[in-house]
Amino acid sequence: MIGLISATAAGAAARDRLAAAWPERTRVYEGPVGDAVRAAFGECEQLVCFLATGAVVRLVAPLLGDKASDPGVVCVDEGGRFAVSLVGGHGGGANELAREVGELLGAEPVVTTATDSVGLAGLDTLGLPVEGDVAAVSRALLDGEPVALRAESAWPLPALPVAADGSYTIHVTDRAVQPAAREVVLRPPSLVVGVGASRGAPADEVLALIEGALREAGLSPRSIAELATVDAKAGEPGIVAAAEHLGVPLITHSAERLAAVAVPNPSDAPLAAVGTPSVAEASALISGGELLVPKRKSAMATCAVVRRPARGRLAVVGLGPGARDLLTPRAEAELRRASVLVGLDQYVDQIRDLLRPGTRILQSGLGAEEERARTAVAEARKGHAVALIGSGDAGVYAMASPALAEASDDIDVVGVPGVTAALAAGAILGAPLGHDHVSISLSDLHTPWEVIERRVRAAAEADIVVTFYNPRSRGRDWQLPKALAILAEHRAPTTPVGVVRNASRPDESSRLTTLAALDPATVDMMTVVTVGNTATREIAGRMVTPRGYRWQQEEAR
Repeated sequence: MIGLISATAAGAAARDRLAAAWPERTRVYEGPVGDAVRAAFGECEQLVCFLATGAVVRLVAPLLGDKASDPGVVCVDEGGRFAVSLVGGHGGGANELAREVGELLGAEPVVTTATDSVGLAGLDTLGLPVEGDVAAVSRALLDGEPVALRAESAWPLPALPVAADGSYTIHVTDRAVQPAAREVVLRPPSLVVGVGASRGAPADEVLALIEGALREAGLSPRSIAELATVDAKAGEPGIVAAAEHLGVPLITHSAERLAAVAVPNPSDAPLAAVGTPSVAEASALISGGELLVPKRKSAMATCAVVRRPARGRLAVVGLGPGARDLLTPRAEAELRRASVLVGLDQYVDQIRDLLRPGTRILQSGLGAEEERARTAVAEARKGHAVALIGSGDAGVYAMASPALAEASDDIDVVGVPGVTAALAAGAILGAPLGHDHVSISLSDLHTPWEVIERRVRAAAEADIVVTFYNPRSRGRDWQLPKALAILAEHRAPTTPVGVVRNASRPDESSRLTTLAALDPATVDMMTVVTVGNTATREIAGRMVTPRGYRWQQEEAR
């Protein structure tokens, strides 16, 4: 919950805007400001104070305890110009909250945390349990000192400017090791603990069995990703309580699925009780991986531990048509999350400034789409966090299709939508896509012309607005005239046609013409051509396709 505190009418107005936008996330604290801050500090995970920073400093100073548990505090000034992350930038989430508040109120987020200020990923913001000297290793990264990365298993971390060797270390391991001097240990969620239990097994016994198994195997309980068991034990109190104590989800599987898993230590007892010869080992092994701890037993419980393989992450990111303000926040977040970026060289140049220090860039020129897709998938299979970029929307004439054709279920794939060239051009022209519309690429490099022509003819006969991608190049100068001629068989010479070049970019140009007047020689590969249907009209210099056919009905009358 986010506590909201204000002292003036202007602050209350901004406060109420946040409360209206986030009704489920916020709570307004009325009354004297000091009392309100103290109450919110004790009851909420975060605070937004519409007060001067000096006043908030004096109010919260006596309340501060530990940065790992204190709430994050953001201050918004009287004029609503700045949202300042004051306390708990990382641990309390104040840095991200300042950005959210700034976006909602039109204020500038002010973040002074050193790593955030220079674009480094904070070691305590990676979503992994962290131990050791975070401050010293972070300072070494900021100062450009060599910091070595020792990853015992690959894990999809964001980019970090690490070296092969150094006097400081980031150690990624699920083993129960203590951080050395100048070392940070990150705990990946790599362990799956399979659990079985007799009815009424005490939670203390289940926990003691799990913790003992991990301790003897030299494994850290902070790397447990989940407890797993059979469906019949989904509500077993001792197992449920153990998962809650460890702070991990409890995953269940059907007895039928578990019975199909080959295990080293099957037993007749669970087969008779729940329908599978193994619960603990099968539940742990069903997700794949290496069995580190075979079945262990106590009086009423069993457990087994598997190290699951790291799953790389491939984000296929649409960058939009070119303008930075049409790049979505989700796309920006994925670019910051990636440790490896794969893309066309000219697209890499567009967003290079958004990448974190240490991002490995694999770029290539035009015509290497399938090679880039293979490279991105291969890097993800190595356990990296990969962003594969393309213009517009990643799924529209871009990189999602070749990447997903190459990928299998051994990696996680995330699609990040973007604003397409057709949408950007449509917004410039007016509202040409107000009714049914279709996009057709006139490039026959991957699609035979016979297929393209059949699609153009179908769109012409169906009276659908058509947006042509890849309309004309030096080596392909006859396809656009041919496509326009097909449309002209079904549409009047006065049908509006919009021509937009470099939509949303600094050298953007656009014009509105007609089907009869369009000169194909003025079109190139940077151009999008949108041909209206029989209802499309030019109104006040804009191209408009109505959502219905009222205009045609009125003309008929």
